Amino acid sequence: MNVLHKHKGWRIFSLALFVCIQFATITYFVSCATNKYTKSKNTHSYIFNILYPTDSLNIPENNPTTKEGVTLGRYLFYDGRLSGRTHTDSLLSCASCHRQSRSFECGIDHPKYKEGKTFGLTGIPTPHVTMPLINLAWNHEGYMWNGFVSKENKQKPNIPYPANYQNLESFVWMMIIAPHECNGNIEQSVAIIAQDTMYHRLFREAFGTEEITIDKISKAVAQFVRTLISFDSKFDKFMRGETQLTDSEMRGFFLFTTEKADCFHCHGSPAEPLWTSNQFMNNARDIDFTDNHDRYSVTHDELDKGKYRVPTLRNIEFTAPYMHDGQYKTLDEVLNFYNTSLKRSPYVDPLMINVNHGGMFLSENELTDLKAFLLTLSDTSFLHNPAYSNPMPENPYFIK
Repeated sequence: MNVLHKHKGWRIFSLALFVCIQFATITYFVSCATNKYTKSKNTHSYIFNILYPTDSLNIPENNPTTKEGVTLGRYLFYDGRLSGRTHTDSLLSCASCHRQSRSFECGIDHPKYKEGKTFGLTGIPTPHVTMPLINLAWNHEGYMWNGFVSKENKQKPNIPYPANYQNLESFVWMMIIAPHECNGNIEQSVAIIAQDTMYHRLFREAFGTEEITIDKISKAVAQFVRTLISFDSKFDKFMRGETQLTDSEMRGFFLFTTEKADCFHCHGSPAEPLWTSNQFMNNARDIDFTDNHDRYSVTHDELDKGKYRVPTLRNIEFTAPYMHDGQYKTLDEVLNFYNTSLKRSPYVDPLMINVNHGGMFLSENELTDLKAFLLTLSDTSFLHNPAYSNPMPENPYFIK
């Protein structure tokens, strides 16, 4: 009997469950410009037109998302002059390491960064490989692999304006001053951006003044990044009743959502379609922990050794290399690791139940099915959405 027919009842149940969840969470099309957020005069609220709860968005009250702010942020995201330089060999922007074609991750095929291993203008390597910028507006647990940028981080940086390390707004000035990125000077970066008269209009439209500051630059880029939203994969369409899964994809879905493969504990399910918990976990890959930038480096809690943020599985097809250090180059290598190479240590997350016998130990056919399901989480429309693309590809200062 055809597997799809065998499991027709399950598919109907899944769709019904999805609908119930949507109503239960009061999901609807909504603007971010509610009473919770204040915005500048003459700006227009950005509408997050997605079927996912917007009441859980992580947006600071002092930086509401507006159409004008997002437009400005898109220009700045791609402008290599954020490095504080104008020479073509010294340009660096967010887009240098976060490419749309790779789900706003570096990508293993990057023409400059071999095997996705990034480094700064000084040649100093970054501590970890990049993480994809997908659906970050719903992350309240902390950013970066170790969660250094989070609401719990009360550190005050030594820079000439009030700032912290608590949200997406932190990343631009951190990029400018970090030795493993721009190794630059904030005042110089701001001055170079201010020299382009194009930005005078864009800042006036976004913030009501032509004054250009690092605070406004950081806020605009954060607004743009929060709009990098993916909810249109094949599996999303399946849950909306717009398409069907193949037999193999359906079998992989069952494996994913049961303890046989045990993926759902960390990466979610149709009830949590971010496909990440955004939590920090030790996934049983290592027994020696020498990385100075793991979760322990942030919390100083002994139990956090070897913990890293669980990455989203959305567009996992395009975001190699995998793991915080880029150890695995292919999705097959990742699956083989979870299948046969889990290692016990005092720091392994208790949700990693398969560590007790070293892995999932799925058959080759089951691994094929599991991979087939993972590929249904690919959202190619996200990779080609013109609203996220380089707004000035012919401008020599803008990163292609």
